[in-house]
Parts: sequence; structure tokens; C-alpha cells
Amino acid sequence: MSGIKKLILVTAEYHPLHKYFMTLTDRVVKELGVEKEIKYEDYVFLIEHGDTDELGMAWLPQLLAELDDGRIVLLLSKAPFDAQLKPDVEKGYEEIMSKIKSLIGGKT
Repeated sequence: MSGIKKLILVTAEYHPLHKYFMTLTDRVVKELGVEKEIKYEDYVFLIEHGDTDELGMAWLPQLLAELDDGRIVLLLSKAPFDAQLKPDVEKGYEEIMSKIKSLIGGKT
């Protein structure tokens, strides 16, 4: 069973959801005590490891994790929105942590 080695955020500073994803990434990094890597507009990395559309194209931002065994897994690629159609930090955090718990067997 693998642990989380680092979180990898692929983003662009000009993207409207950049600060949202940075907030979530920083929160999870602090809580788990893992390394953080920021990649800017690395579409090749996302095509290989992240979410893509029906044409195989990736979008920004996306949050991934590198596991101790070297695997790269997707944690969040689409921000959940609240009733006012604003990005919901708590829902995003819950999605990320749920995915991490399923990856490492419920240990965080």
C-alpha cells in the first residue's frame, strides 16, 4: 500500500480557478505534511496522467498526487460548486481527502 509522496498542481496563474486550487493544495499539503510541486501549463503531463476530454485534450487546473511507489493519480480536476455557483472549498477538500483515503487505505 502506497503513501503520498507529493501533491502536483498543474495550473496557470491567469486561470479563474487558480487561487481555488492553490488554496486546496496548500491546505492538504499542510495537513498531510507532504511536498508540493507546481507545474505551469504542463499539458503533456496532464494528457499522460490527468483528465482529458473526448478529444484527448487536458484542461487546467488539475490536482494530482505522486505516490511512494511512483504512480501518479488524479485527485481533483473539476471544482465542485455551491448553490450560488461559486467554487466550494469544503466540497473540494472532501473530494480530495476521500480520494486520498481510498488510495492509502483510510490512513491520513
